[in-house]
Amino acid sequence: MAELEVGSARSLTDTDRRSWRLSLAIVPEQVSDDAARLPISEIAAFLQEHLGQRMTGYIGGVTDPKMVSRWIARQNAPRDEAQRRLREGYQAVRLLVSAYGDETAKAWLFGSNTRLDDQAPAYVLRHASSWEDMRFVVPAARAFAGAAG
Repeated sequence: MAELEVGSARSLTDTDRRSWRLSLAIVPEQVSDDAARLPISEIAAFLQEHLGQRMTGYIGGVTDPKMVSRWIARQNAPRDEAQRRLREGYQAVRLLVSAYGDETAKAWLFGSNTRLDDQAPAYVLRHASSWEDMRFVVPAARAFAGAAG
């Protein structure tokens, strides 16, 4: 990877940007630990920051995206099913954002995925009623994010 000096006028090439992003890649085990430990308000805030309020609400299974703001402000807590969806979504999104950035993470979440029987990961999360229903989303995200290396 090319080294840049502080104040350098040289801009990053696409290869440099990708290498720089990859150097910031995170350990999947840490992401899993964070998903279990962080308060749901922080999980929702992360998802809203990287996906937007509507997409976060969609993954959480709510019809009113304004609920996401209430979760973040701790005015309301998501139901147990929604919390599981958000925590699984957090893991996938954090891995993807770390490897590729927000736009690719969004495209991956809402695109057809062969590892999920051609369903979009966001659709799988939204319609999951148990962990069994969504258990392949994070491994699929991990495999995709790993391809960045």
